[in-house]
Amino acid sequence: MAQRLSGRKTAFVHDFLVSYGGAERVLESLVRLDPDAPIYTLLYDAEAMSGRFEGREIRTSFLQKLPRFLRKRYRLLLPLFPVAAESLDLREFDLVISSSGAWAKGIVTRLRTFHIAYLHSPMRLLWDANGRYLDESRVFGPCRALLRFYLSYLRVWDREAADRPDLLVSNSRYTRSRVEKYYRRDSAVITPPVALPIPEAADPREGADVSDREEFFLVVSRLTASKGIDVAVEAFNKLELPLRIVGSGRERARLETMAGRTVDFLGTVDDKTLASLYRRARAVVVPSEEDFGLAAAEAVSCGTPVITVREGGASEVVEEGKTGESFGASTPESLADAVRRFLDRGPDSYVSDPRTRERFSEEAFLSSWRDVLREAESERTSNLP
Repeated sequence: MAQRLSGRKTAFVHDFLVSYGGAERVLESLVRLDPDAPIYTLLYDAEAMSGRFEGREIRTSFLQKLPRFLRKRYRLLLPLFPVAAESLDLREFDLVISSSGAWAKGIVTRLRTFHIAYLHSPMRLLWDANGRYLDESRVFGPCRALLRFYLSYLRVWDREAADRPDLLVSNSRYTRSRVEKYYRRDSAVITPPVALPIPEAADPREGADVSDREEFFLVVSRLTASKGIDVAVEAFNKLELPLRIVGSGRERARLETMAGRTVDFLGTVDDKTLASLYRRARAVVVPSEEDFGLAAAEAVSCGTPVITVREGGASEVVEEGKTGESFGASTPESLADAVRRFLDRGPDSYVSDPRTRERFSEEAFLSSWRDVLREAESERTSNLP
């Protein structure tokens, strides 16, 4: 049985649990609001989660019953995702908190069920990156026209789905502005937490000490086309500087063929190893526009400078010239120029704000959520007849 949060029977909903990335790391903290509440998801791959969410009750959609070879290629199931989200049976719950970058916000709940959607991003493939997605799909001719038509239908579904939650919460001010633009709704902002095992002795100000650093730069990301990892690979090929890349994804094989002798792929690593890499890296590189930029937040929490694109949520984390450098267009040339500026300034030029760890702490994250829940409960009670 699910434990009651503020006197309510609670459930969490997440798009997919088939690979581990920033959204899943945030979910691990979010579900601590109610340790006994079940987690609903469209698809679940226990092996890919590597023990994450062990002991939690995971409930899945009808997609989980499909053959394994289809579940491994779940992107082919795109036409079924809206139906799968709407089919989740949440009738027994008083409070539902969805964690969504795509589909989970579109769940259908009963009238008395209060639904709060934590939005990581409006779907880029439907909105501001629609053209890029079509190009990357490598679909041409009549099939491309059909895909464009279907994405237009999904855009309508996505807009209507965003009206279903009783309350929206965004992960950054940047995401909030995109939610306002595409969904025409306001949202609260709760910054995701950094839950890495950073040693207490590791004061962020000490993180800038050159003696703590090695020569390599670091990328931490899913290896997908939208993350711009190819930009980082090309830039560091030209610079001939050491780059280590943490993460997995369908783009890894292609990226490895591009990589020069100074670029190493480490795959997925555990939290302790990741924290160590952050602490030892010369700087962390975020080559794409992020809605929040968890890797940037993790880096500055470790006292490590960040080199990131100027637009997006990472700009809310990184202060140019103080905690890192930024660049305009996400191109190898722009990134290479930012790396050169970083090297010219020298490592002693970058000093993290000692309040950073507190700002991104899990305690602050959960406290903000409890405040939102109390306010929502108060407003809901006052509106009862």
